[in-house]
Amino acid sequence: MDNLKAVIIGAGMGGLVTGIALRQAGYEVEIYDRVNQLRPAGAGISLWSNGVKVLNRLGLGKEIARIGGPMEQVGYYNPAGEKLTNFSLQPLVDDVGQQPYPVARTDLQGMLLDVFGAENVQFNSKCIAVEQNADSVTAVFEDGRKTTGDILVAADGTHSIIRNYVLGHAVERRYVGYVNWNGLVPASIDLAPKNSWDVYVGEHKRASMMPVGGDRFYFFFDVPLPKGTVSSPETYREELSSFFKGWATPVQNLISRLDPLKTNRVEIHDIEPLQTLVRGRVALLGDAAHSTAPDLGQGGCQAMEDALVLATFLQTTNISVEDALKRYETARKDRVADVVTRARKRSYMTHGKEPEKTQQWYEELKYEDGTNIINAISKTILAGPLH
Repeated sequence: MDNLKAVIIGAGMGGLVTGIALRQAGYEVEIYDRVNQLRPAGAGISLWSNGVKVLNRLGLGKEIARIGGPMEQVGYYNPAGEKLTNFSLQPLVDDVGQQPYPVARTDLQGMLLDVFGAENVQFNSKCIAVEQNADSVTAVFEDGRKTTGDILVAADGTHSIIRNYVLGHAVERRYVGYVNWNGLVPASIDLAPKNSWDVYVGEHKRASMMPVGGDRFYFFFDVPLPKGTVSSPETYREELSSFFKGWATPVQNLISRLDPLKTNRVEIHDIEPLQTLVRGRVALLGDAAHSTAPDLGQGGCQAMEDALVLATFLQTTNISVEDALKRYETARKDRVADVVTRARKRSYMTHGKEPEKTQQWYEELKYEDGTNIINAISKTILAGPLH
């Protein structure tokens, strides 16, 4: 379709990758975001090979390799620090044809913003309504401004306003059952090997460190807690020390080194898989379309897959914009529903929803040589659009 104008609401990862993909397809692109400056939610992201492949396809391979971390192996340990399993990720790379690159979210967003051009993103623009007719679609902003295009991409996140318009009703986010603290610390060998993703598991909790660019670890702690527990940065260290009391030295070192003021604390939610991702000329993308628990590390990757698939259908079908979006919906609906469902299932297993299953997983890890874990990750990656 020639010379389309695309209006994208949301300048997060999904919005920016979509903007880059559509612009490369020759379309005019405008991106709007409600914030006055971009502050990514969360400190890091485990960008698995399917997400990296999308960036490679958009010509950003060198850039992502520069800011990504050297994750070459995985280690699982129990709270006492005893090794459950340790294995190389090389078989995964051999299987899928691309190494993963865990990355600091700020670095990734900064890189995408540089490529798209920060001057081309309009901030302080909160989209509150959408109007469309047979020929165009219009975004209406809180301050009364409007902009009209041929297609509108709602990449406005898990709390998406436009999702209600597409579905015709509001959806509830669902608490998955645990709280996650995450941030960045300098990489140091008394925390973990600098090329390893180390995970400590026990008591239905997790403490994890993953290498990202700039010689840092992205860390997170998971603790199953009731929804609505109150906390603030001044008590994070104390809370974590109490939740992980008696855990191995690297976990204690991590708690002592994290910066509470730069640590995020999130109650993890997801959204029941949606049956509808488009309405006319409006398409949901990224977290607006499929909010998932982070337990498969696929949230950002799925937004990138969305962007590529959407751009491909717009470029390769010439019936109408609406037809291309319907094809996008058909191509993505089951894929993202599967990721959301499996991430939740995995979260339940990891965090003791059924304690005997969690215990069984701890036992199985002792006999795991990496094959089962790598096969599962590989299957998720290869089910995407770039096999």
